[in-house]
Parts: sequence; structure tokens; C-alpha cells
Amino acid sequence: MTHLTRRAFNGSLLALSAAGSGLPRLAFADEIPVLTAREGTAQLAPPAYPPTAIWGFDGKVPGPVLRVAQGARLQRRFRNDLPQASTIHWHGIRIANAMDGVPGMTQQTVAPGTEFLYDFTLPDAGTYWYHPHNRSWEQMARGLYGALIVEEKAGAPEVDSEEVLLIDDWRLAEGAQIADGFGALHDWAHAGRIGNWITVNGQGAWSRQVARNSRHRLRLVNTANARIFSLEVRGLAGWVIALDGMPLDSPHPLDRLTLAPAQRADLIVDVVAADGEEALLISHERDGEYAIASFTVSGSAQGDRLPEPAPLPPADLPGLGDITQARTARLVMEGGAMGRMTGAMMGGRMMDMRAMAGAGKVWAFNGMADMPDTPLIEAARNETIRIAMTNDTAWPHAMHLHGHHFRQLAQDGSVGPLRDTLLINRGADAEIVFVADNPGDWLLHCHMLEHAAGGMMTWIRVA
Repeated sequence: MTHLTRRAFNGSLLALSAAGSGLPRLAFADEIPVLTAREGTAQLAPPAYPPTAIWGFDGKVPGPVLRVAQGARLQRRFRNDLPQASTIHWHGIRIANAMDGVPGMTQQTVAPGTEFLYDFTLPDAGTYWYHPHNRSWEQMARGLYGALIVEEKAGAPEVDSEEVLLIDDWRLAEGAQIADGFGALHDWAHAGRIGNWITVNGQGAWSRQVARNSRHRLRLVNTANARIFSLEVRGLAGWVIALDGMPLDSPHPLDRLTLAPAQRADLIVDVVAADGEEALLISHERDGEYAIASFTVSGSAQGDRLPEPAPLPPADLPGLGDITQARTARLVMEGGAMGRMTGAMMGGRMMDMRAMAGAGKVWAFNGMADMPDTPLIEAARNETIRIAMTNDTAWPHAMHLHGHHFRQLAQDGSVGPLRDTLLINRGADAEIVFVADNPGDWLLHCHMLEHAAGGMMTWIRVA
């Protein structure tokens, strides 16, 4: 088997190259676990380089993996020991609106030195994650995120091991420290802040030892600000069983896998590499392909591969009903480098492009380069809603809807798998459909974080 080389460093800069009563029990404050956002260090670069100063939950990157049973209650006292205000958004959870972590919409920011209690139930099993929603384009780039795993009540696949793999890229400079330049207009107007060093779980050389014909569940999360990962496995064979935490109707054979920022995929993989070889998770980049995770094969778990796994238990979501009768909202994406943004508004005032760029607002939804005062659509509870989106820009966008999961509607009327984040390529059209069953005001934005900060945010209201 041909082994890919790890990344090398080019000079002093990091660069990618060939790498009983039924009543709820009252919890006292001192019984509730604390999750603290604070400064820390992590050995992101090879050992020859110093640790990198990061921001992390509990001072680590990634933050602790939170595991909760489906239907259970999660309580965390979030303490902010950072020099900036922050919040926690529990990404992908059909959560109570007040717990969604969006400043100015569902809560106020948590000031440095203060706390906020998050307390909610988790209705759906799956792979989710948590991250800040204030200055997320800086705080996440410094390492502030973690995985939230909601375990199935029943029907979990039988595997030899489970690995949660948070995939990120970092923009590192001299001494392997995080480069400044947060808020740079070039990043905001182009693809976003793309890094030059990729890690899995905060490691540049993540690896595990496995046996031939062993079976593993891999929970992949793209935590990068803006990088779209194109992933492939070698020495592994298997299936995609869930996307964005939501089970597929049946396991889908694993081939090339695209993960936009914030998207997740659950895989079941069998080790087919021979004893003494390596199985690899490959990232395809513009300048080549790199092994970002490796599995060293030692021994054999059994003589033959196991049969195809059964589907995961389906999510308990309401049916879409007659989608031909659903009301439709339209959303046009404009702006950015090599794009156009005619008649754009910001703060209710018509602005020219120079003024927009000076304010850092270089993207627009429906001509509004700022959070609008009125929702994109106001839905009655349990109403089926369609949102037709057009990407009239030169860049792809990963559209994330809070508080709900949706399906993509094809031209022939068929619907795709449940998602909470949809990648829409430049010049493309896409339409989503969902049941607005979760009351409150919910954000809809591009999860290329610089694009959201640059104007690509709107919201829906569910009465």
C-alpha cells in the first residue's frame, strides 16, 4: 500500500504540503457541571514547534465531548473567562428557543467573568456540536468548539469502537501561533478565513490502532470557519448512515464525501487494509491530497467482513404533508468579490458599495446586507414552509437553519435526506422544505462565518 507523507513545514511558516415521582428533580447550582471558555494551549504543530495559544472550552481544543442519552436533559453552567463576550449555540439540536445562543435574538451575550445556565432536552439522537455565536469568526478560529453526541435509545450499530473526529483548519504564522487578521475584508469578501494547517481533534497527526475486518463508527464534524472538505477513505470500506445527525433511510455506500462548514456525517467503516498497513482518511485539497487521520492495522478481528449494517432508528419528526400547497419564501444571495449587489440596504438605508465595504458588509440576502427587522417568513406552528434560494455570487455558501431540520426539494418533486446545513454552489439554485414545528425566532445564515458576519444573515419566525 502506498503511504502518503505527512505535511511538511516550509521555512518558518506552516503550509500545507505532502499531511419515581414523575416530577423533574431540582438541580442546585453547585451540582450543575460548569463549561468554561478560557485561554489555553494546544500542540497543533509538530513537537519541534511550541504549543499554540488557543481559546477553548475548559481550555482545550476541541472542548470536552458531551454525551447525553436521547430524550435526556442537558444542563451546563457556561462560564466565560475570555476577554470577549460569548455564548454557546448547540448546533443542530431542535432546542427550546431561549437556549439557542444567538445574541440579540434568543439571549444577551455572556460578558467576561459571568455565567449563563443552559438547560434543555435533546429530542434527537445523532452527532451535533457546540460553538459560540458572538464574534464566531474569531472565537471559532481560535479553537472554541466541541462535540455533542446524543446516543440512541435503541438500535445503535454494533461496532468495535467509535471515534468522534472534529476536522478543522488553522491559519498559523511564526512560531506556530494563530495569525491575526480577524475581520480582514479580503477574507470576508472571498471564500472566508481559510487556514494553512489541518487538524483532527486538535492534532496534526491523529492516529489509532485497529484490527483487520474490525468495524468502527466515525462521527465526522467540519468545524472550520470556511473550508469545504472533500474526503475519501483508503483501506476502509463502508457506509454513510447519517448526515447532520439525522439517520438516512438506508446506509449509503461510502465514496467521496463533501463536508461544508458545520456539516456532519456518521460513517460505519470496516478495516480492509492488511495487517501492518495503514488505513487513511484523505482530504483532497487544491494542491494535492493529504492523510489527515490514519489507522494502523495490527492483527485481525475476524476472518471476513461483517454484513451491511441496519439503518439507524428514524428521527421522530413530523411529516411534510402536501408540499405543493406550502408557502414559499425566496432568498437571493448577492455580493462578495466578483459579485454584484445592486440597491443594497443596511440598517434600513440605501448604501453604495464603498460604504458597505467600509462597514464590513459585503454580502446581502434579498438586497439586505444586515440583519433585517422583519423575518424572511412568518410561519404558523406546524406549517410546511418552502424556501427557494439562489446563489447569485461567485462563491459557495453553507446555509444553516437554526431550530429545525429540512429536506432539499428536487425539480422532480422528490426530497433529499434531512439536513440542517446545505451547501449551495456558486450560480446554483436550491429549495428546502420543512415543518415549522419549533416556536420562536430562528436564524438562517451562511455558515462560512466571515460571510455571515459580512451580511449573510436573516431569520424566520414560528408563531
